[in-house]
Amino acid sequence: MYDFLGLTTGVIINEASFVYDKDYDNEHHDDPRMRKLRPVSRKEAYAADITYGTNNEFGFDYLRDNMVNDVDLLRQRELNFAIVDEVDSILIDEARTPLIISAPAAENPDNYYTFAKIAASWFQKITFWMRSAEVLL
Repeated sequence: MYDFLGLTTGVIINEASFVYDKDYDNEHHDDPRMRKLRPVSRKEAYAADITYGTNNEFGFDYLRDNMVNDVDLLRQRELNFAIVDEVDSILIDEARTPLIISAPAAENPDNYYTFAKIAASWFQKITFWMRSAEVLL
């Protein structure tokens, strides 16, 4: 139906992403609904007019996008609106389980110790300035 209206449709799942392509035929799928889904990058799936996916996939892609240093590596684009099925489950039941993404630790942990010393030094200076300001007031 969306294709008839001229809209493109993307699908985001855990390890893959697809767009609906009426001219594509994946003979490896027994399910006729899956045969027209052409594998694409996540960026291409998000570029579709309509993108289906789970809240976890959208959430993790959002977190991954906030960790990149290059705009070309972004997956998601500006979104106009969302239709959320079972929003009560997402906001209440799954709110107790935060989405956490981590990256490997840096090769040189000495940087952490250096920055910890700098932060401690600044804290002492800020505390001194605040006490000095209290005395003046």
